Amino acid sequence: MLTPQPGRPAVFRKPRLLIVGCGDVGERVLAQLASRYRVFALTSHPERGPRLRSLGARALVGDLDVPATLGRLGALAPRVLHLAPPPGQGTTDPRTLALLRALARGGVAERIVYASTSGVYGDAQGARLDETRSVAPASDRARRRVAAERLLRWYGRAFAAVVTLLRIPGIYASDRAQGSPRERVVRGTPVLAAGDDVYTNHIHADDLARICIAALHRGRPQRVVHASDDTELKMGDYFDLVADLYGLARPPRVARSGAAEQFSAATSSFMSESRRLVNRRLKTELRVKLRYPSVREGLLSASGGVGFPAVD
Repeated sequence: MLTPQPGRPAVFRKPRLLIVGCGDVGERVLAQLASRYRVFALTSHPERGPRLRSLGARALVGDLDVPATLGRLGALAPRVLHLAPPPGQGTTDPRTLALLRALARGGVAERIVYASTSGVYGDAQGARLDETRSVAPASDRARRRVAAERLLRWYGRAFAAVVTLLRIPGIYASDRAQGSPRERVVRGTPVLAAGDDVYTNHIHADDLARICIAALHRGRPQRVVHASDDTELKMGDYFDLVADLYGLARPPRVARSGAAEQFSAATSSFMSESRRLVNRRLKTELRVKLRYPSVREGLLSASGGVGFPAVD
């Protein structure tokens, strides 16, 4: 591993970080770290280069689906923030495997933070879960994430790297490029009846960026952390909250038995899983104090609109 020398320009003396999959959350991390770190951002889209450079990163063009384009990533930075999702099909994650092989070719990453999903737990019937809960993925999407986690844990053990697995629920923020919940409420899209409704979990995108940074510095070896706020709210109640904040009519409620024809397969799958994440490690180990401990605070902080939590 190359060590910056005191006589070199200041930019080369900064600690180095590689961000893989530098989308919305990656850009929020960049906004906080670009002045303190020399950041390399891997993207498969060359047209993203100017945007990433404007945020202070050195853009690297490489495709996790084409391992030959990755080179020797391990030579770039001792810390890696892995935000890239698995492919859209199958039950494994060849992208994470390709990344780890590229890292190993150039040297060993000392720390890796991986953005996983709370979907690895499947349906917990509304129970509260801490990070000791066994995974029970109910969809191929979740199985791909479990496969990625296992690869990363193996890498951590094999190369004595500190690997932190962030299990992330629905991400929201007023400036995320996601479908608007206000628009959904205006359209009158129904939600599940109270008796059939499911608990969902949330995290504000700005808080998630801060969690990623905390994990890069304070994450424990081979550790799972719930990157979730303190909210205990069912999905229908979330949209009721959005409606109330905008002075709109609350969405209609439908029974689960009649919901299949009104929702996509992905949404129906999401609506079949109910869980409440306990975030004790986030506060005690990573020592993160959330700016938006609940979705109410996060939505009220927005001006000009709110953002729809991404399906976890």
